[in-house]
Amino acid sequence: MENSRSQKLFNIVVIVAALGYFVDIYDLIIFGIVKNPSLIELGLTNSTDLFNTGNFILSMQMAGMLIGGIVWGVLGDKKGRLSVLFMTILLYSIANIANGFVTSVNQYAWLRLIAGFGLSGEFGLGVTLVSEVMSKEKRGLGASIVSGIGILGAALAFAVAERFNWRTAYWAGGGLGLVLLFLRIAVFESGMYEKTKTQKVSKGNFIALFTNKTRFRKFLFATLLALPCWYTVSVLTINAPSFAEDALRITGTVKGSTSVMLHYIGAAIGSFLFGYLSMVFRSRKKAIILATSSIAVLTAVYFSLFGASPFLLYLDLFILGIPMGGLWAIFVAAASEQFGTNIRATVTTTAPNFVRGATILITFLLGTLTPVVGLWSSGVIVGVLFIGIALWAVFLTDETYGKDLDYVEVIDQKLSHQG
Repeated sequence: MENSRSQKLFNIVVIVAALGYFVDIYDLIIFGIVKNPSLIELGLTNSTDLFNTGNFILSMQMAGMLIGGIVWGVLGDKKGRLSVLFMTILLYSIANIANGFVTSVNQYAWLRLIAGFGLSGEFGLGVTLVSEVMSKEKRGLGASIVSGIGILGAALAFAVAERFNWRTAYWAGGGLGLVLLFLRIAVFESGMYEKTKTQKVSKGNFIALFTNKTRFRKFLFATLLALPCWYTVSVLTINAPSFAEDALRITGTVKGSTSVMLHYIGAAIGSFLFGYLSMVFRSRKKAIILATSSIAVLTAVYFSLFGASPFLLYLDLFILGIPMGGLWAIFVAAASEQFGTNIRATVTTTAPNFVRGATILITFLLGTLTPVVGLWSSGVIVGVLFIGIALWAVFLTDETYGKDLDYVEVIDQKLSHQG
């Protein structure tokens, strides 16, 4: 069975999944790029209001992703990977087009929640398909290619936002999503999933992740190890202008759009690099430990750049993106490899969106601590907390490199059997 799976890295499933994630990242990160100009046009001018309202809207988007991750993951296991992907793409495309017409902060926030709900399914379902149609030797690198190409969507978002009005940037993202719908027609359903249709197994049982100690442990640690990814994005990168002005006293102007673009270009490089390293190491865990340790060191550098030039801050954000992208790519591949076919889409979709949803807690802690200890100290405290949790979790996570994925998870002994 394993030999019948694709040995080609650039097969149609990988290519379309990568393009899908490209659009996903564009629509996901566009708010971080146009946050200030869009909110200023809507009437906010005070720097504190921009910071707090921006974090609120970002939290709304992430709340949508948290909810959507569960919904789309369960449906992906119950109804199939492809049909659910069509629904997610249509929803987030329409929501992003509507975002270009907002006239108030409340409209903005609710549409970001809806867009986040739709966006939450693209990456996890795409990686699930890639994992199931590729050989066990190549699937980790396949997931990294999807992540690496997809992350470059942030660079396109930057280019569009720099050249055009923020409203046009949202319309462009929605239009790209609609184009993607036609590309999905060429993709075939996973053979592993097709096999489960004839088996009397529980599919997409999200609750089953919490009713068994072993499953819960695997899901918990597989999720916690990626927390540094969205700490670096939501705190260090999107809020780089605030840290530059209020905490680090950077000697020039730091733009949020430039910070996001450079960080994500680094992340694209890191996705390819760490996907390759996981093959060289023949280990997901070793690659994850290297990525997380690198994030810790580069975060320490970030908070030591007192009075530095914008160039040095940009350089650190770019280099920091390399291990961030590597951790994200390997994390989602490892999550997909932890569970059987009947709940694999559920896990691979919920885990990254739980990590994204943790942005709500991260930004809440940042906002709560800042008035008490200052922006610099609150950023450090939140970083130590979430990077520390991730380092602890990776040592408790199972190694999955080379694992055969053609089996179903035993959820109900009366209905299921290990395949």
